[in-house]
Amino acid sequence: MNIRVGILTAPKIDFEQREKTFVLHNVRIGIGFHWDRREDQEFAGKLEILHNTNGTETAVNVIDIEDYLCSVISSEMSANSPVELLKAHAVISRSWAIRAIEANKSSNLETCQSSNSFESNGHVGFDVCADDHCQRYEGLTRMNKRAIEAVRATAGEVLMYDDKICDCRFHKCCGGKTEEFETCWEDIHVPYLKSVECPFCAPDYLKDKALLQQSLNDYDLETTDYHDWEVTYTPTELGAIIRDKSGLDFGDIIDLVPLKRGKSGRIYELEIIGTKRHQVIGKELTIRRWLSKSCLYSSWFDVKKTLASHLSPLAFTLSGHGWGHGVGLCQIGAAAMAAKGATYEQILTYYYPGTSLAHA
Repeated sequence: MNIRVGILTAPKIDFEQREKTFVLHNVRIGIGFHWDRREDQEFAGKLEILHNTNGTETAVNVIDIEDYLCSVISSEMSANSPVELLKAHAVISRSWAIRAIEANKSSNLETCQSSNSFESNGHVGFDVCADDHCQRYEGLTRMNKRAIEAVRATAGEVLMYDDKICDCRFHKCCGGKTEEFETCWEDIHVPYLKSVECPFCAPDYLKDKALLQQSLNDYDLETTDYHDWEVTYTPTELGAIIRDKSGLDFGDIIDLVPLKRGKSGRIYELEIIGTKRHQVIGKELTIRRWLSKSCLYSSWFDVKKTLASHLSPLAFTLSGHGWGHGVGLCQIGAAAMAAKGATYEQILTYYYPGTSLAHA
């Protein structure tokens, strides 16, 4: 089975064709998040250039899905991660990708890790993109033999629930408890995407710092406060950020009021009160994007106000937990489980309760 991966859209695609591979220049990764950057990446498979109606070009990599997975599991996490984590990730990434391919074939729909819907309008001309919107795919750039062996060891395996391939969501670090699907996306209950306690990603559990060095790629290692974090804004600073991200002028921010939280504590309805307007926003990704120049690590946070007077805050401090939407597999937690001896089957059962392995 082949998969079509949209890697880069630009006015003109800058690439170098080699004998068996090709190199794309200035590929943007981490789009809209705090690790946003550009790099050159090398790919196997076939390169297609799509010519879009707006005059831009899109580079599409057509590649066998098993080869695609070798790159995904070494792009989402390091290819030097514990092998049982790599196997678990191969299964969930394969499951998710097959659903995306089949949805696109049947109705031009796709599922995405970061979008606000369960199955929303898909990409045009390809099945999935190469960044966190879908799942990270960075070609041969960070791949090694361990990743290839993990994919081969789980060849064709997918996660199933009620005779259907699972929509396997995942994230970097839950912060202590995973979240339910409906908190982050549509109001649909997905039985296997439920909230579970996760002590494995906590810093006091990860006493062996070498595990993080082994399991995270270079740009992810730059984020040291992945489990517990804090940001502070003045009312004017926060108002300017929200205006830039939303296009709405709230003036200076007077209050942030969490209205609804999920099982993990992640906020999915937040009232923003400013000197010029107030509004309730959600769900979690909208909250994360509106309250940061890039994107908050998560929507699991408490709001502390430093007050000059009752209606005049001096500062807002957001004290939060976790990195990502929190649904499904916690990547750092799963790495710790694998390092402690858990098999990939045990990891999958823990983060996706009630599911079973099968061959697609």
